[in-house]
Amino acid sequence: MELILDGIGRTIALIFTLDREVLTVTLLSFKISGCATLASLIIGIPTGVFLALSDFPGRRLIVSVVNTGMGLPPVVVGLFVTISLWRNGPLGLLEMLYTPSAMILAQSVIAAPIVTGITIAAIQNLPSNLKLQVRAMGATKLQTIWILVRESRLPLLAAVMAGFGGVISEVGASIMVGGNIKGQTRVLTTATVMETGKGNFETAIALSLILLLLAFGVNYLLTVIQQRERPR
Repeated sequence: MELILDGIGRTIALIFTLDREVLTVTLLSFKISGCATLASLIIGIPTGVFLALSDFPGRRLIVSVVNTGMGLPPVVVGLFVTISLWRNGPLGLLEMLYTPSAMILAQSVIAAPIVTGITIAAIQNLPSNLKLQVRAMGATKLQTIWILVRESRLPLLAAVMAGFGGVISEVGASIMVGGNIKGQTRVLTTATVMETGKGNFETAIALSLILLLLAFGVNYLLTVIQQRERPR
């Protein structure tokens, strides 16, 4: 208990003194996870809408792959991204390994199936006759898709929260592709692991609490938007 209280005190000290290293790590964590979440939305929402509204041979297999990907182990993602970015790998010429870009790539791979799967469920949970009603009113195919996405905005906000939550707390892939380099690829999760390994439990607890506060802050803002838009 004393160790936890010391960690809380350390957290307060780091926040109010604006510790430069902690601030750098926190901002980098937000930047990398934010970019990865945005990339996953760009990939996942269109893919989810397409799979939800289409009917073609092999669709169920693809949806099953997406659903499996929602629980994809981060270390597996980290392994394959590392192999792909290795100097002899297919993407080795990009020289992205051990850079923030590599971490964004790995986290995007983790978040994209989450966003895609929730999008599929959101679109499929709309009233079955809504699409027919919209088309009967003369809407084009693109307009129909836009209306369906707009009607699914609340669960899609949940997809944003789930995607961001999945990557801001991820550690395995980040260490494997980023290397935990001070000032370059060290984020809150990897810094917490490092401090724990060094026996600096007070600092590790402080970093963990800052991570929780960051995740809570982002999700609180999204929740406010979601609850403001919910049906009365």
